[in-house]
Amino acid sequence: MEGMPQNSEEFYRISKLPPYVFAVINEMRARARAEQIDVIDLGMGNPDGASPRVVVNKLIEAARLPRNHRYSISRGIPKLREEIVKRYQRNYGVELDPDKEAIVTMGAKDALAHLLFAIVGPGDAVVSPNPAYPIHQYGVLMAEGHACMLPMPDAATFLNRLEDLYRTSDRKPKVLLISFPHNPTTTCVDLDFMKEIVRLARHHGTLVVHDFAYADLGFDGYKPPSILEVEGAKEIAVEIFSLSKSYNMAGWRVGFCVGNPKMIAALARIKSYLDYGVFQPIQIASIIALRECEEDTKKICATYQKRRDVLVTGLKRAGWPVEPPKGSMFLWAPIPERYREGGSLEFAKLLLQKAQVAVSPGIGFGPLGEGHVRFAFIENEHRLRQATRSIGHFLKS
Repeated sequence: MEGMPQNSEEFYRISKLPPYVFAVINEMRARARAEQIDVIDLGMGNPDGASPRVVVNKLIEAARLPRNHRYSISRGIPKLREEIVKRYQRNYGVELDPDKEAIVTMGAKDALAHLLFAIVGPGDAVVSPNPAYPIHQYGVLMAEGHACMLPMPDAATFLNRLEDLYRTSDRKPKVLLISFPHNPTTTCVDLDFMKEIVRLARHHGTLVVHDFAYADLGFDGYKPPSILEVEGAKEIAVEIFSLSKSYNMAGWRVGFCVGNPKMIAALARIKSYLDYGVFQPIQIASIIALRECEEDTKKICATYQKRRDVLVTGLKRAGWPVEPPKGSMFLWAPIPERYREGGSLEFAKLLLQKAQVAVSPGIGFGPLGEGHVRFAFIENEHRLRQATRSIGHFLKS
């Protein structure tokens, strides 16, 4: 029809986004399941556990009250902001102002995407490790920023490359976007690493955004540090925390951005134009999660640790040696040597066709993710054993 756009490529922002690599695997998985093939899905990091019962009951109770059916507040109801602040005091010894240093968001993705829109301008350099969770890279591009990706085979290498960048680049980074425990590489850091990040950022006038989605998923006694534990961090940093993984509440879409008041105010301003906040009964139920469900969080972490052990043991037995991660809900596995040349997408397709196991191809996390695939611990131990047996048959065939 005359005057109608010919295709989506003509839309300015959409043209900046590459095809979603994971869609290829998702379509193959859906086709296989339609043919009644039992696919073990270890692709998306989508928790399979139930949300805490007490939280679900509170949601039902609050949803029955008509006063909660109205618009809420885009920055979150005061009692929920107070509860996240109390959690930071309890868990990290960090003092926060619930009015100026905390905001409720629709999950971590909402916080990240809209914060980048709020603080990044055309051409502003945003540095992050690569491979990375896609929104870390493409959220920057959508905000018109310049995504500067540094390799992270390990935390020390990333820090060295960051120091080199500060020394040699004409374009000083406006924002440093990090996430530990890291998705997809599972890289974990200690408080000294965070101190060095804060020191560098303060010295060079860089803002820091720390995506802390896996805050409570540290294994073998490891406790992931909050960047806000570092003295002076609030002058330049915010941290994004989500209920998705810590409380098995991924579908509820509740997260928080806490820390630097100027960045929190910028995010609040953007959100005031874009939404009316999370459905109020969900916010009320989330108060209960933060207040009463720390034991659930510990059990969730223990479940993921057991699944990690089963998967690592099974893959080693299958002839695929992998290193157990110290945190997150993933295993980042180098592709076996003889399949490496074909690339991670082709190898992920092979695993789905020959072993009926779905994984995420490393290339979906950026160019430096090539040569790896990511397993998510989202099936029970029995299914994980089944998956590794099936992979073993495929690798030996």
